[in-house]
Amino acid sequence: MTQAIDRPKPQTLSSSTFSHLQCRECGATYDLAAKHVCEECFGPLEVAYDYDAIRRQVSRESIAAGPNSIWRYKAFLPVATDDPIDVGTGMTPLLKANRLARRLGLKELYIKNDAVNMPTLSFKDRVVSVALTRARELGFTTVSCASTGNLANSTAAIAAHAGLDCCVFIPSDLEAGKVLGTLIYAPTVMAVDGNYDQVNRLCSEVANTHGWGFVNINLRPYYSEGSKTLAYEVVEQLGWKLPDHIVAPLASGSLYGKIYKGFNEFVKVGLVDDKPVRFSGAQAEGCSPISQAYKADRDFITPVKPNTIAKSIAIGNPADGIYALEIAKQTNGHIEDVTDAEIIEGMKLLAETEGIFTETAGGTTIAVLKKLVEAGKINPDECTVAYITGNGLKTQEAMSGAVGEPLFIEPKLDSFERAWERANTLSRLDWQQTQV
Repeated sequence: MTQAIDRPKPQTLSSSTFSHLQCRECGATYDLAAKHVCEECFGPLEVAYDYDAIRRQVSRESIAAGPNSIWRYKAFLPVATDDPIDVGTGMTPLLKANRLARRLGLKELYIKNDAVNMPTLSFKDRVVSVALTRARELGFTTVSCASTGNLANSTAAIAAHAGLDCCVFIPSDLEAGKVLGTLIYAPTVMAVDGNYDQVNRLCSEVANTHGWGFVNINLRPYYSEGSKTLAYEVVEQLGWKLPDHIVAPLASGSLYGKIYKGFNEFVKVGLVDDKPVRFSGAQAEGCSPISQAYKADRDFITPVKPNTIAKSIAIGNPADGIYALEIAKQTNGHIEDVTDAEIIEGMKLLAETEGIFTETAGGTTIAVLKKLVEAGKINPDECTVAYITGNGLKTQEAMSGAVGEPLFIEPKLDSFERAWERANTLSRLDWQQTQV
């Protein structure tokens, strides 16, 4: 019996601001279909825009008058509909991190906090909102992804809201919070006995066989554009100014590159004055193919086998790694990696100074930020933005044994007083040890 394949309906929609797909390597052009690889050179495909049309449509005022979500920037995103899937994604806080800045010796530090992004507490809600809106336009009824956790959460949640069938693929060793955070939305979840790169290869076969809309495979040109909104929001939240320096986590390298593209697009259409922005990237030592290439001054990426607690950025063969390298070098930025112990300390540092509980990817970013400051690679006078991309409630296992325990007391005042004195004594000892 022949299995039915969920092929999308022919593309019929058009947009006044995005016109075609174009190969990033050879420049070959393609129709706006579910396609991500060039047939001529196997380079990645990207969405091409009509920036003159965007310039005519948008202004600072029109953006500010838009919805309180990523869709205030719709003219810059690859969707044609006037009714996108809007679940309140985006417009997350840009927190002026004064206490963390003082701890590190910086004058102007901001945290872009996607740990509170909606609906699933990571930046992936941005890319999935765009990808599933486009998938619906292209006629897909079943959507899927290869994920290290956060993307599975987002795809399942937003597919449920949109009424799309959903099947997601994850490595079988993911954190329990991320697995539960996907299952609650009732998709089909395939836990694969392998790492992310093996999961991704399997998904490519499934996409070709079943004709599903895989957000980070055949829908990748549209999906990845959602990350640009992290650049747009920072510019708007800084009072329509570019920062001097950004630090962001590196997994595939796509997020990093799209922030760069987003800044450049706002400059191109006249929404913000141009100036140099330095781009620094953060990786975990146990999965640091881009950092290794940067330190060795190579122009190619050597794949690695991931071995780190930072599972959400543990991609051993990063699709956009080469482009991340180019951006870091062109902007006079840096790419650095940190140990798992440093990642945990980064999570604790952000929590105790700014009240933000980030996952391991965010701990990586903060640990690298600290490392770069200590190495003199971030100017204390620069306006620096660190991107926090996910919530620590999803990776609680990483903190096991790394934080304190509650003080158990009897329901009596004297029991409280003894415990309070002990707590203050321990706090003073910790402070003295830190000073030494």
